[in-house]
Amino acid sequence: MTLAHGTWEPLPAARWEDGFLSGNGRHGALVFGDPHDERVVVTHHTLVRPNGGESARPPELAPRLAAVQDKLLAGELHAAEDFTDGRDLQWVQPFHPAFSIRLRGTPAEEPRHYRRTVDYTTGVTETVCAGRRARVFVSRADDVIVQQVAAPDLDIALDHRLPGAPARLAVGDGALLTAEGALLTLRVGYPGSDTGYTGLTRVVVTGGRTTLTPPGLRVTGAESVLLLTRVLRHTGELDTAPHARDLHGLVPEGEDPYTALLDRHTAVHRTAYERVTLDLDADPAERALPGSRLLARPESPALLERLFAAGRYHLLSASGLFPPRLTGLWTGDWDTAWSGAFTNDANLNLQTASAAAAALPEVTEAHATLIGRQLGDWAENARTVFGARGVVAPAHTDGESGLSYHFSREYPLHLWTAGADWLLKPLVDHEETSGTRDPRTAHALAQVALFYEDFLSRADEDGRPVVVPSYSPENRPANAGWGAVNAAMDLSAARHALLTAANHHPGTPEADRWRTLAGRLPPHRVNADGALAEWARPGLQDTYDHRHLSHLYGVWPLEEINPYDTPDLAAAAHRALELRGAENDSAHGHLHHALVAARLRDGERVAHALGRVLRGDFFHASLMSAHYPHREVYNADAAHTLPAVLIEMLVQSTPDRLVLLPALPAAYPRGRLLGVRTRFGAALDLTWSPHEATAVIRPGRTRRVELRTSSGARTLDLVAGEDHVLTLRSW
Repeated sequence: MTLAHGTWEPLPAARWEDGFLSGNGRHGALVFGDPHDERVVVTHHTLVRPNGGESARPPELAPRLAAVQDKLLAGELHAAEDFTDGRDLQWVQPFHPAFSIRLRGTPAEEPRHYRRTVDYTTGVTETVCAGRRARVFVSRADDVIVQQVAAPDLDIALDHRLPGAPARLAVGDGALLTAEGALLTLRVGYPGSDTGYTGLTRVVVTGGRTTLTPPGLRVTGAESVLLLTRVLRHTGELDTAPHARDLHGLVPEGEDPYTALLDRHTAVHRTAYERVTLDLDADPAERALPGSRLLARPESPALLERLFAAGRYHLLSASGLFPPRLTGLWTGDWDTAWSGAFTNDANLNLQTASAAAAALPEVTEAHATLIGRQLGDWAENARTVFGARGVVAPAHTDGESGLSYHFSREYPLHLWTAGADWLLKPLVDHEETSGTRDPRTAHALAQVALFYEDFLSRADEDGRPVVVPSYSPENRPANAGWGAVNAAMDLSAARHALLTAANHHPGTPEADRWRTLAGRLPPHRVNADGALAEWARPGLQDTYDHRHLSHLYGVWPLEEINPYDTPDLAAAAHRALELRGAENDSAHGHLHHALVAARLRDGERVAHALGRVLRGDFFHASLMSAHYPHREVYNADAAHTLPAVLIEMLVQSTPDRLVLLPALPAAYPRGRLLGVRTRFGAALDLTWSPHEATAVIRPGRTRRVELRTSSGARTLDLVAGEDHVLTLRSW
C-alpha cells in the first residue's frame, strides 16, 4: 500500500464508526482491528427489516388530481396540503447489520508495534500487533468475506447482538466439524415475519486443534486460520447444505487459499480503483500521517488527496447489487438514520456524481440495475397518484419497493415528479462517456416522456403547460404550501426528459411531440433579488435558508444554465447560490453547493464549501463521513460526493465542450488529475502549476469540441486514437 492509496491508524477502533471498511457492492465488512478481541461487522445490501413498508402502496389520488390543480391555478396557495389519503408517515424498511464475527485471542502482556491499515488498491484491511497479523477483504470475484488470522489460539463465534437489535429476533446458531473444516451458522428471523437471513462462516485451520464450544468453536496451536463468510436473506427455511458446499469449493487444492482468493479479487478491484488518481503535490510528511491526525489539518492538500482516494474506494466498494445507501454499504447499528434508505431526492445522485468522470462504470451499472428492477413500481406511482401513463420515481426506497408511499403533509414526497429524470441523468452521462446506447435507458426515458405528455395537461394564462402540483425537495415557498406550481427543478427536469427521450428515439412521431412539448414549457423566472427563483410561478416567494439546492438542477447536473450559452440565467443562478443558506449544516448541502459553484466558475465559493466540510469534523477515522458536523449521524454523502467536487473544479465536459480548470481554489496551486473521463469519449490527464497547465487528451471517438478556459474559447478537432496535447499559459 502506498500512503496515497490507503490510510492507517495506530490504535484499534473504539467505535464502529471508526472501523475500516471493505465491500464488494453486496457484502460489507466493518473491521475494528482489535488483535485480541476482533469484531468484524458483516453487512449485506439486501438486509432490510420488515416494518410495514413491505406491503405499503402509493396513495390512490388520481381521481382528485383535477380538483387540486384547479385550486392551485386559481391561487389557493395551500390547496395541495390536503392532497393525501390521510395516512401516517410510513418509512421504508430500515437497513441493518447482520452480525459480528468475534475472534478472541490470548492477550499479550502489552500490545507492541500496533498498526491497522486499509489498502484501497486491494480492499484489504490489515491489523499487525506484536507479531500477530489479521487481514480482511470482501471479494468482488467470489462474493465472500475473507479473513486470515495468524494467531495460535482463538475463540470464534458469530454474534447477532449489535446495538439496536430488536429484542424479539428469532435466533438459532450452531457449529459443525467436518472433514473439510468447521462451519458456523447463524439464523435470524425478524419479529412477526417469516423473512430472515442466515450467515455461514467456513473455518479452515492450518495446524493446531479445533474443538466445538457451542455456539462457536475454539482453535489452539494453529499456524493460521482462514474464515469465509456469506449472508443470505430468505423467506422461510433455507437449506444451507448447497451454500456450505459452495464455500468449500472456493478453497483450491494445492495452493495457498488466501493468496488465490485475493488474486482473483484484486484482478477485478484494482483495475477499477486505479483508473483515476489525484495528486495535489502534498507534503510527504503529511501524507505519512494516520488519518485521524491528517483530519486535524483541514488546510492540508494531503487530506484532500486521501479523501479523494477514500471516496472513490468507498463508492466502488458500496456499489454492486445496488448503488450506495445513505450509509454506503455499512452500519454497526440497527437504528440507522432515515432507514439507511436510498434517498433519491438528493443524496443518491450526489453520492454517485463522480461515477462517469471518475471512471467507475460499476457504480453506474449498480444504479441502472436498481432503476430497472423498480420501473414497474414507478409505473404504478404514475397511474395511482396522477392517473398518467409512464413512470414517476419515489423519493425513498429500501431497494425492494419502488412505490411512492413515504410521504406526509409536511414532506409531500409523492408530489415530486422530477425524480425519474434526476435518477436517469447519470445513465445518460455514462452513455455519452462510453459512446454506447443502453436500450434500458432509452426505454426508461420514453416512459418518463409519456408521463409528461399526460401530466402536463394544464395551461397557464399564456397557454403554456404548467407543472401542477409541483414540489421542490424538500422546501416550500415562504408564502405557500408544500405543493405549489412550476418548481424550477420540475421545469428543468421535464424539459430535459422530453428532449433526451426524443434524442433516444430519433425519427419517430413521439420524438416530434416530445420536442414540441418541451419547447412550450415556461421559462425560468428571476426574482426581485436578481436570483433564479425556486418557483417560476409569479407570486411564489423564495425560502433561502435550506439545505437542498433543487432549483439549481439546471446548472448541475444539467447544462441547461451555464456561463457560456445562458450568461444571464447563469448570473441569476449565481445570485441564488449567494443567497442560499446552509440551514442545518448537512454535508450534502455544502457539497451540492460546491458542485453548483464549480459549474458557475466560482473557485472561492467551492473552496468555502469544501472548507465547511473539512473544518466541520465531518469525517470519522475510517474516512467515512457523517451527515452533520462533529461526526453526528454516520452517512456516506460527504465521503462519496467529495471526489465529484474535486473533479468538477478541475475538469468539466459535455458531449461538445471541454472546460479546464474552471474553479481551482488558490490553495491547490499544483497537481495532477490522471485518467478522468469526458462525455465526448476521451480520457484526460491534467497537470497544473501556478504558471502553466498541460492536458493530454486521449480520444476514443473522432469529435469536434469547444475548449473553454478563463482566457476564452477555441475549437479542438480530436481524432480517435491520436493523443492531443494542450499547453495553457493561463486559464
